[in-house]
Amino acid sequence: MRFSVLLSVYYKESYSAFCKSLDSIFTQTTCPDEVILVEDGPLGSDLNDIISEYSAKYPTLKIIPLPTNQGLGKALNEGLKHCSYDIVARMDTDDIAKPDRFEKQLAVFEKYSDIDVVGAWIDEFEDDISDVKSVRKLPELPDDIRQFAKRRNPINHPVVMFRKSAVLAAGGYQHFPLFEDYYLWIRMLMNGAKFYNIQESLLYFRFSPEMFKRRGGWRYVISELHFLQKMRQMHFISFSEFMQNLFVRFSIRLIPNSLRTIIYTKLIR
Repeated sequence: MRFSVLLSVYYKESYSAFCKSLDSIFTQTTCPDEVILVEDGPLGSDLNDIISEYSAKYPTLKIIPLPTNQGLGKALNEGLKHCSYDIVARMDTDDIAKPDRFEKQLAVFEKYSDIDVVGAWIDEFEDDISDVKSVRKLPELPDDIRQFAKRRNPINHPVVMFRKSAVLAAGGYQHFPLFEDYYLWIRMLMNGAKFYNIQESLLYFRFSPEMFKRRGGWRYVISELHFLQKMRQMHFISFSEFMQNLFVRFSIRLIPNSLRTIIYTKLIR
């Protein structure tokens, strides 16, 4: 099966992390037929140099420059337009794919023709991939994934592979700060798409205490409230499920960051 890889990079990306991410894509057991890299606004000279170097080395790397920073959702939508194949693998520019990631995900699409989204677990690491702090595990089968989605994001976005046609049929990525991917999965589930999660980690996800800090505070609370309201308006969750989500999520957002980190890494994972 021929497939594309879709990435978006912006000026704050680390030079070394970006290199490791690209290397992990181009050294897979099953290599992509094209890699679409969206430049989300102007980049610094270091990142531009990396892109020039890899473009010269790998002809399958295609660059889509945006004149200004658009945000992840809009950048991915633009990149999706340039993906030549229906099977698209997502990747973030600071994460590291395990060598057989694409091979194992493609095998699911080949085995199950009705599956539209194939996810996997991720190893969350700090500084080096030998220092894995936690593993984000998710349910395997479509019905369990749908139920899980009522409470938490059912797909690890940095390791997802999907059918472009199914994503576009649900309206594609849409601007919803902090919840672009979760919002997409809900719309796809409501549209009849079928999901599957491979029950092993296929990617190293770069983690830091700052990540959990960003998931707290009133700004996040307000964004999450808007998202829960949207889920309720779409009739994806009931009123009682809305209230349960509200209580659990807001409690986590407003506690000290040190305690929130423990909950995420030791309890939720």
